Order: sequence, then structure tokens, then C-alpha cells
Amino acid sequence: MALTLADIEQLFAQRGAEQYSGEAVTQLEHALQSASLAEAEGASDELVTAALLHDLGHLLHDLGETPTLKGVDDVHQYRALPFLRGMFGNAVLDAIKLHVDAKRYLCATRPAYFDSLSDDSRRSLVLQGGVFTDEQAQAFMRQAGAADAVRLRIWDDTAKQAGRVTPPLSHFLARAHRCSQDAAGAQDARVP
Repeated sequence: MALTLADIEQLFAQRGAEQYSGEAVTQLEHALQSASLAEAEGASDELVTAALLHDLGHLLHDLGETPTLKGVDDVHQYRALPFLRGMFGNAVLDAIKLHVDAKRYLCATRPAYFDSLSDDSRRSLVLQGGVFTDEQAQAFMRQAGAADAVRLRIWDDTAKQAGRVTPPLSHFLARAHRCSQDAAGAQDARVP
């Protein structure tokens, strides 16, 4: 069953105040900060939307606080995809799907990157398969959406600052609407 933007807004209203595992921000603050960082770098509506929704999978199931402390990989990067597939195209979905592997890629290709990860992100890295080999890193970058996923991953890692001011959720949902299948369908209907 596909989610609507109203469903996503409701999900953030219901669960967005939950703590983002092991970090000093809530789920909603993390999503807004990620999207705000993407917007500040001039990212497309699709990539800003992916930044906003990249961790939506955390809100679609409840494994308790900090699942990594229990040795659980929640595979959140895949959990939201079936719910978003009817609403967004691959430019949004691929970045969401690949943002976890982008962390594995960055650890393999940027030696200082691992040192910048939070404790929870380091624990999840092990559960998610660890640092890519050179061959895995090359194969990752050949995938559609990989470069955008790397950009998203960097915003994701930076979007954990308590008290950072961002535009409201409604601002980013408006951008999400512009790149949604509903907006594309309305545009197609107007073209003779």
C-alpha cells in the first residue's frame, strides 16, 4: 500500500518526536536537517525529498531504542520503499535504497570518514556488512543513484545537531509534492 504525503505527515506527527537512535536529535529533526542541508547545496526536489525520507523506514516499525545495541540491523533503507514506490520515481527511491551502502563506500574510499561516524553509526556499519572492499566500492558506484546516495549520506551524517533551525515539514512536503507521481500525472494531463 503506497503512502500519501498526508500519511507521511501523519507518521512524522505520530513518531517524529522519538529519539533518533543514539543521537541528540529526534527522528523529525534529523529528517528536516538532512533535507535542509540538501536544499542548501542546491539539490533537486528529488534529492531533497530523498534526504527528508531516507530514514522513514525507522518510523514504519518499532524495534525499540537503539536496535544496534541489541545486534539488530533494521534494514530501514528497504522498509520504506514499497510504501513510497507508487508516489516517487527512481531518483528518490534509489538514493534512499543506497544511502546505507554509501556509508560502506565512504568508509572504503575516504580514510577519515570512519573516524567521523557516531558510535551508533559505527555499530550499524558492522551489522550492515562492514566496509566495502575495493571491488564492492567500484560496483556500488556503477549503480543508478549511487552518486546521489553518497551526497545524501554526507548530509545524513551531518544532520544530528541539537537545536539546528530548519524550515518546517510543510516546506519539504511541498518540494516532495513537486516531484511526486501525482504532480507528474497532473502535468501530463495539462499537456495537449
